[in-house]
Amino acid sequence: MYADNTLTPKEAIRLCALGTLAGGPLRYSALAHSIRQFVGHTLGPSLDLMGTSVELLKYEGLIEAIDGQGMADDAELRVTEAGRRELRALLTARLRLGAAELNKLIVALKFRFLHLLGDDDRRAQADHLIEVCENELARLDALRQHYGEDPGFLVAWLDHDLEQTEKRLAWLKGFHASLGG
Repeated sequence: MYADNTLTPKEAIRLCALGTLAGGPLRYSALAHSIRQFVGHTLGPSLDLMGTSVELLKYEGLIEAIDGQGMADDAELRVTEAGRRELRALLTARLRLGAAELNKLIVALKFRFLHLLGDDDRRAQADHLIEVCENELARLDALRQHYGEDPGFLVAWLDHDLEQTEKRLAWLKGFHASLGG
């Protein structure tokens, strides 16, 4: 992780792999395909993000082969207890400010796998996402206030972003309320 306890791009891929396997064992090829599909549809193709090897996760003891060895024989894989601990750590990591595309992937992964956390952790993640959204709203508002009189199209773009962020915040608050507690 980065020093501020936020995920690196490679850790986002680890989160995707471990969360996918937490749903049940998969063959090596199916896991690799699932990761490529999710990341590709969320961010578009990115060779930088696809560098994490399933073999590395095996080597680190986060996943294990149920039968076979790995890629060569398309082994069936499952997440280990160490992998479940790592998954929890990745799922509960903070979001990095200013990393919009990576955050988009991480938020999508959090919602994809949030059901794997306990109720308290789910609510804490919803609280964190609300906080991030409120901070983003404040940042955009300050930007709009500062550049509100400038010529050009920035104000229109900021108004669009502000509207989307306000809608996202309202949705997140409704989601948080649905979690109870």
